[in-house]
Amino acid sequence: MKYHSIANILLEWYRTNKEKMPWRDDENIYHIWLSEIMLQQTQISTVIPYYKKWLKKFPFIHNVAESNEDTILKIWEGLGYYSRALNFHKACKTIVNRYNGVIPRNKDDFIKLKGVGKYIDSAVRSIGYGDVTPTIDGNVNRVVSRLICLNKIPQKGYNEIYNYLINIIDKKNPGDFNQALMDLGRNICKPKNPNCNQCPIANHCKAQIENIIYKYPLKAKSKKIPHYNVAVGVVWKDDNILITRRKPDGLLGGLWEFPGGKITKNETAKNCVIREIYEETGLTVLLKSFISTIKHQYSHFSISLDAFHCAYIDGEPTSNKSSKVKWISPNDIKKFAFPKANHKFINKIPNNRPWV
Repeated sequence: MKYHSIANILLEWYRTNKEKMPWRDDENIYHIWLSEIMLQQTQISTVIPYYKKWLKKFPFIHNVAESNEDTILKIWEGLGYYSRALNFHKACKTIVNRYNGVIPRNKDDFIKLKGVGKYIDSAVRSIGYGDVTPTIDGNVNRVVSRLICLNKIPQKGYNEIYNYLINIIDKKNPGDFNQALMDLGRNICKPKNPNCNQCPIANHCKAQIENIIYKYPLKAKSKKIPHYNVAVGVVWKDDNILITRRKPDGLLGGLWEFPGGKITKNETAKNCVIREIYEETGLTVLLKSFISTIKHQYSHFSISLDAFHCAYIDGEPTSNKSSKVKWISPNDIKKFAFPKANHKFINKIPNNRPWV
């Protein structure tokens, strides 16, 4: 096998078939970096409107750095994996404060920025600077696993995948080569029913040649996704409602939500709401009426959520280690970023107390 021939074939295929994306053929490193962060575990069609909206709000890195977390999360709302936004915000602050607003060219400096790991580092440097470094994501893992019949799960075969790619990567066009592999994995070398007849490098694919494409990539044993029953309360005091903010370093970090939590064994949803609100905020409430039950699937678990209207009785809202609290008008809900699960019942919240 001639390694360079794979690169030539891929590049020719890519230049003819590459997908149009607003960040492609854009040499602005900030734009490239932003797009790669947004694209992690997210479909291109989902990312494009968020990418455009973000750059309209934050055309330069210093705009990001000067913004606050609430604004950052509101722009990101609905895109998921919110730690990406918070980490990018912190990284932009570091660039403004330490590097005078210029993204560091040096690898050792860039990879130390918050949220920059192996993938982001190699993607930005290969596409933006032409550095010869493989970019390895899920699509690339799948393509290479089939090309070489990798007999281990890709997560444990990083070195083998990297060493293979560093030998075949096009030295003059590493960014295009990396994007070609990702496009190939996304559009042709799919997880199920790959379109091998359309693959430009099928003749170099060991799994295809041996007719064992279905065996690769090897998969880790799947774990059962847990399900939780959750109850939350929309607490009313006059015509204002209470929202709490999640701690920044946890799941859905920094987002606002309605207080509540997991229903314990032998506990009713109604009792859970009263208990959780008191534990989270120090408030005593009276449950008034049921709003709705919603179901939501996260990446690693699922929930059934019961939402209730509650009346404030007494107590002063306090912030504990996990959250902050704020009274707002229902009309101001749109100003804050909430998890998707909360959005599924937010439209049922009236502008005034529903029992008056």
